[in-house]
Amino acid sequence: MATKKTVWITLLCIFVVSQADQGFDVRHHLSTVTRYSVSKDVTQNLIEGSNVPSECTPIHLNLVARHGTRSPTKKRLRELENLAGRLKELVKDAEARKSSLDKVPGWLGQWKSPWEGKVKGGELIRQGEDELYHLGIRVRERFPSLFEDDYHPDVYTIRATQIPRASASAVAFGMGLFREKGNLGPGRNRAFAVTSENRASDTKLRFFECCQNYKSYRKAKEPAVDKLKEPVLNKITASVAKRYGLNFTKKDVSSLWFLCKQEASLLNVTNQSCELFTPSEVALLEWTDDLEVFLLKGYGNSLNYKMGVPLLEDVLNSMEEAIKAREEKLPPGSYEKARLRFAHAETIVPFSCLLGLFLHGSEFEKIQKEQPLELPPQPPKTRDFKGSTMAPFGGNNILVLYSCPVDSSPKYFVQVLHNEHPIALPGCDGKDFCSLEDFKAKVVTPHLKHAFDNLCNANRDDPKQKPASSKLSILFGWLFGSSQDTEL
Repeated sequence: MATKKTVWITLLCIFVVSQADQGFDVRHHLSTVTRYSVSKDVTQNLIEGSNVPSECTPIHLNLVARHGTRSPTKKRLRELENLAGRLKELVKDAEARKSSLDKVPGWLGQWKSPWEGKVKGGELIRQGEDELYHLGIRVRERFPSLFEDDYHPDVYTIRATQIPRASASAVAFGMGLFREKGNLGPGRNRAFAVTSENRASDTKLRFFECCQNYKSYRKAKEPAVDKLKEPVLNKITASVAKRYGLNFTKKDVSSLWFLCKQEASLLNVTNQSCELFTPSEVALLEWTDDLEVFLLKGYGNSLNYKMGVPLLEDVLNSMEEAIKAREEKLPPGSYEKARLRFAHAETIVPFSCLLGLFLHGSEFEKIQKEQPLELPPQPPKTRDFKGSTMAPFGGNNILVLYSCPVDSSPKYFVQVLHNEHPIALPGCDGKDFCSLEDFKAKVVTPHLKHAFDNLCNANRDDPKQKPASSKLSILFGWLFGSSQDTEL
């Protein structure tokens, strides 16, 4: 009887795991390679419904968006072509060892890169155009009063970095925003301006490229981050190699995971490279990607987000200019109603951190004091910091300035939308609708302790900082059970 009970329990466990795997969609676990349509409605810390009083009116909008889905970059194209040759070698090696090939997926030995022969990459693809085009349509439909004026570049300011995929995203967004607002062609399109600053001096949208201390920090810390990810990659490599009887190396597995992300996101193919990994391995690989984002772009070091203060100041300045124009009763069409920006994950992640998104109260207090946070917990534990929801292709933060009735106090409020949904602001007591005074005092002002040049280009040698070896030991201590706060 006990034996039968054990058999039934085992079968039940197998069934439960099978059902869980069937409900697993790898496209939700691609970190910053995730498509916007997959991620936009699953973000953590979203607030259901709108907390904006019906009598309040939107008077200005700020958008900070990442470019849409793009093709692999030139360097990655070469990596995928090299992978094709490497996979053939692995199959031949297995044949030479007279190893059983029954476990090897049929596609693997004959696989060729879908981008074979392509010499240039990184451009916005059609799916990316579609993402931004429809985002533009939805923004106008959601805030019709803000976009009722005739177009003028000083009323609707559109800015992008000089990287073509960002400026192309701005164009796609503008085509959706101003659809049927002009007289060009059957779609009644209209021309509009997209402006860019020089890459070397764009401290608002490419601060990560203008900040020399950050570039030095990142170059110095990338090996340590790789070392931190290594135990997980080694474990997965051993499992995958055993499962398929092929002599995969850690580099092979990293390339196959990259291929999985490209196939699933760009081609909607999930039954090839992605199926080489179990759901639990995918979750761990996603975590290694998120860990890198956290340490090199996010909350892992205060410099990562403090260098984005010029962008935060630009957002605040645009709000104050809108208030001045309203209180001076300037006529419509004579002042800016929306400032729309298109950039990169390296822009969106730090900006989200400046706003304190995906943090709880005690964590928010730490970043206000420039203190490090604990690293995102390793699966199966859950975490709020996920690249797939924080900065997917087309990911965005929208800050809407509202004017409330004259007899209300305070009069002006800010609502933050993340990927088009209201999101909790720790600096505003977990609300998404925050008085402008509180937003300035609790979210913006604490970050204004350092001028950009002092933060990024001055000598930042600090004798109080711990040497890299000490920090590495802290990281490994955390990985294997320590709960110490960590900053790389």
